[in-house]
Amino acid sequence: MDGIISFGKKRTYEEFKNQIPNNVIELFDELRDFSLSLGKNVIEDVRMHRIVFGKSMTFRWFTDLEPQNDHIIVKIQRDRKEMPKIFQVKTLDDVKNLQSILQNAYETIH
Repeated sequence: MDGIISFGKKRTYEEFKNQIPNNVIELFDELRDFSLSLGKNVIEDVRMHRIVFGKSMTFRWFTDLEPQNDHIIVKIQRDRKEMPKIFQVKTLDDVKNLQSILQNAYETIH
């Protein structure tokens, strides 16, 4: 397979989950599960300190989840040309309130 560059094994969510504070794991899992449920073309990119969800192989990202000690920073982007909206999630109600915004971002991003 000439021309393919590999930088080693990608991190898995299970590996990443070990660094999420216990008090926000449930919130993080809810956001992750909802993001993945939006479509079969959702791609999860596990990075060092956050997880980014994009749409299809062109990887237009629509949400970025970063765990903190007592909350999760959620960045949502509907278009590459607009600045992402930033939210702090501290409760399951916050997660529920973001679901329609996440769905709209997924449906809108090109």
